[in-house]
Amino acid sequence: MSRLQELMSEIRALEARVAAEINHEAEALGYTIKRGRAHFEDEVVKKHRALAISISRYLRESSLRFIITAPLIYSLLPPLLLLDIFIETYHRICFPVYGIPYVKRRDYIIMDRHRLQYLNGIEKIHCIYCSYATGFIAYAQEIAARTEQYWCPIKHAEHPISHHSRYHNFTPYGDADNYQKRLKALRDAFKEK
Repeated sequence: MSRLQELMSEIRALEARVAAEINHEAEALGYTIKRGRAHFEDEVVKKHRALAISISRYLRESSLRFIITAPLIYSLLPPLLLLDIFIETYHRICFPVYGIPYVKRRDYIIMDRHRLQYLNGIEKIHCIYCSYATGFIAYAQEIAARTEQYWCPIKHAEHPISHHSRYHNFTPYGDADNYQKRLKALRDAFKEK
């Protein structure tokens, strides 16, 4: 096992520990996941409803800068939706042609925060928007990552501040001797899924 594979194994172990801690946190907050949805204990739901701030109070107490910039934030929705249409079209047409497995949209775009009873209607709309925007960008990144794995799986000479989940498997920058072999192996890896 290479040093890089060892480090990736350690990262997966840490991610499992983080997931366990999140589950522990969920138990402490009084909810469980049943059929893909969070279910709170009745007492917790009552407490949440009591903590919700009315829309009128929310607007009164909101900073003017939030109210002024909200239209700009929401103006990103049309370009996101247009990008979504183009990316989904590309995804559905090109991935089968190259034997790349589809990305499961529901694994990235998770809409559940709007169900929280301690949020008012405006906060729920904000949560729907943010869930869609951040989830869609992560979904699009995975589509791009699979495309990159198929067409150009080479690491950069400079280390990016952030990279996608497939990047660590790519061929090192400048490794001309192994590029073609690694390219074939990474393309074949899709067939194993």
